[in-house]
Amino acid sequence: MTNLSRASLVSGAFVQLADALVGEYDSADLLRTLVDQCVVLLDATAAGLLLADQHGILQVIASTSEESRRVEVLQHQAGAGPCVDAYRSGTVVTLSDIAADGNDYPDFQAAALAQGFLSVHAIPMRFRPNTIGALNLFRNRKGALSDEDAVIGQALADVATITLLHERTARKNATVNAQLQHALNSRVFIEQAKGVIAARNNINMDEAFKRLRAHARSRQEPMHRSAADVINNLVLI
Repeated sequence: MTNLSRASLVSGAFVQLADALVGEYDSADLLRTLVDQCVVLLDATAAGLLLADQHGILQVIASTSEESRRVEVLQHQAGAGPCVDAYRSGTVVTLSDIAADGNDYPDFQAAALAQGFLSVHAIPMRFRPNTIGALNLFRNRKGALSDEDAVIGQALADVATITLLHERTARKNATVNAQLQHALNSRVFIEQAKGVIAARNNINMDEAFKRLRAHARSRQEPMHRSAADVINNLVLI
C-alpha cells in the first residue's frame, strides 16, 4: 500500500465516521462503522468494542465477526481480559503473543486462541477524565501493531469517543450514561433482528447485519428502529 493510497483510506475512514452522524444520530451505526474501518485500515483481522453501561459494567456493542464477538462476550462475562484492563486503566494493553503472554487472562486466552486470534491490541475509548469503553483489535498472527497503525487506531477511537461524549453538551438534558445506555438498548434490538433476518434468509449473522444496516440507511432511519420493525414483522428484509 502506497503512502498516497494509505492517506486516502485514512481520510475516507473519517468521512465514513462523519457520514454515520448525518441525519438522526445513530450510535450503533457509528460504532459498527468504527470497528469496520479498523479492519479496513489497520493490520487487524477483526475488531470488537465494549462500552460501559450506567453501572460501569462493560457490554459488547459492536464487532466485525461472530468470532471476535464470542471473545468479547467472554471477556464481558469473565470480567477479565486486555479490553477490560484497557478500560479500567485508561491505557493501551497489547498482547503480541496471546499464547505466551495471556496467562493473566486464562479464559480470554483460551477463547481467543480457539477462534484463531494470536495477538490483540486493546485501546481505551477515553477523552480527558472520561473512559467509556475499549476497542479490541485482533490479529491472526503474532506481533505488535506498527506504531503507525497504533496511532491511527487510537485516533479512530478518540473520534468515536468525542462524538458520544459530545451528545451530553448537544442536548441539555442528556447525560453520558443515558447516551451509552441508548446504544446498549439499541444493540439488543439489533441482535434480535439479525437473528430473525438470518433465520428467514438462511444466511449468517454478519450478512444479516449488513442487510439490516443497508435497509436502515436506505430509509435514513436509525438501525434500532429498522430492527424493531423486523422484530414486529412490519418489514421483510
